[in-house]
Amino acid sequence: MEFSKKKWRMLRLAGDQRNASYPHCLQFYLQPPSENISLIEFENLAIDRVKLLKSVENLGVSYVKGTEQYQSKLESELRKLKFSYRENLEDEYEPRRRDHISHFILRLAYCQSEELRRWFIQQEMDLLRFRFSILPKDKIQDFLKDSQLQFEAISDEEKTLREQEIIASSPNSSGSKVVLESIYKIPFADALDLFRGRKVYLEDGFAYVPLKDIVAIILNEFRAKLSKALALTARSLPAVQSDERLQPLLNHLSHSYTGQDYSTQGNVGKISLDQIDSLSTKSFPPCMRQLHKALRENHHLRHGGRMQYGLFLKGIGLTLEQALQFWKQEFIKGKMDPDKFDKGYSYNIRHSFGKEGKRTDYTPFSCLKIILSNPPSQGDYHGCPFRHSDPELLKQKLQSYKISPGGISQILDLAKGTHYQVACQKYFEMIHNVDDCGFSLNHPNQFFCESQRILNGGKDIKKEPIQPETPQPKPSIQKAKDASSALASLNSSLEMDMEGLEDYFSEDS
Repeated sequence: MEFSKKKWRMLRLAGDQRNASYPHCLQFYLQPPSENISLIEFENLAIDRVKLLKSVENLGVSYVKGTEQYQSKLESELRKLKFSYRENLEDEYEPRRRDHISHFILRLAYCQSEELRRWFIQQEMDLLRFRFSILPKDKIQDFLKDSQLQFEAISDEEKTLREQEIIASSPNSSGSKVVLESIYKIPFADALDLFRGRKVYLEDGFAYVPLKDIVAIILNEFRAKLSKALALTARSLPAVQSDERLQPLLNHLSHSYTGQDYSTQGNVGKISLDQIDSLSTKSFPPCMRQLHKALRENHHLRHGGRMQYGLFLKGIGLTLEQALQFWKQEFIKGKMDPDKFDKGYSYNIRHSFGKEGKRTDYTPFSCLKIILSNPPSQGDYHGCPFRHSDPELLKQKLQSYKISPGGISQILDLAKGTHYQVACQKYFEMIHNVDDCGFSLNHPNQFFCESQRILNGGKDIKKEPIQPETPQPKPSIQKAKDASSALASLNSSLEMDMEGLEDYFSEDS
């Protein structure tokens, strides 16, 4: 294909205009996007941004921010999710566009409460800090200007003139560092934190701030602007929520699980009933381990525990026949009449496997669902131990699991800081004797699968030589042909339809 010189000039101009829209890999998000996008792209961008910010949160808890390990893992996440992260890369328009649009979508979802706003601001600040840390020095001044920050690097002559004062006012600064480092002239009002700590040189209403200290000022500016923007977004939210296409996604996005559903499709028949006791101590997360122990000791679980544990067992590979046998054997040990079990529970267990009623194939609960919904009451054993257990009881439980005192202390600190999934991830690393598990934990069945890979040398659990049940054809789900049906599909996956399943274990006798 050949182009005339005029066409080549027009193509180059179009490319320059695209690049001018997003001149840097980071921004203050001062202008909202104005282009039209489909609802399918809207939801995909929103989900990818949530995944990114949750990775930022997990990495910030698991590693010291700014270290080489933290930087490399966060860069890997950005690359995997196709967001912008580094200057001077080819073909950066699309990642930067995705970054811009997805940020504004999440403003709509995370402006709805003070807690959501605080979480969103913190993760966005950590993301900006990372991107600024790898921004080439020759790009910093342009970024500050584009972000409407009146921070200007002083000339070498001015730097030499004030070198001694700057060294005296800036802790950990030496003459050689000041000579090599850029110094920024900043309005005094923007450097109040440094002034309070007596860490900055002031002259004629301006602060002279070394590059290493300007990051904190930039982050403060970003926090103030984003906080104000979220407050304004919250005011206009009713108009957005009136759109029935967007409302379900925005309402559930902040607490939705966006990972693998761990349905039983690929795992049917991979374990036998005889393996469950040993697997519970080696590969079950604490939430399922305590449910299994309570079931074996009491020969009964109340409905919340049976729902949580029953779907987990289904996800790790229990067939319908195995599930019926497992629950019946255990309940009969608790002096339940076999006929009563058959009449009160068999139908509902079949229902959970999609064999009765609407034939919905229910999926195991994610960590978020366990943490945020149906908290346990007295006599219950379901829920998340890191979220719902008393710290002293949690400590005793971890001691019984043979976790070291140092490991227990780390886990309790994470749980106290509300980092429940990271605490469970730390527990995983302790019982498997690994320094870094290499994944972000979001699901009990993910815990089980990753545990089995480690214990089996990178291979999945060996399949048992049992005859699987004849699969029953599922109702076909027509692919979404327009954006509205795609959004409705997402909504149904975000909030699992529990109709009929609540009855699944509703009898507590």
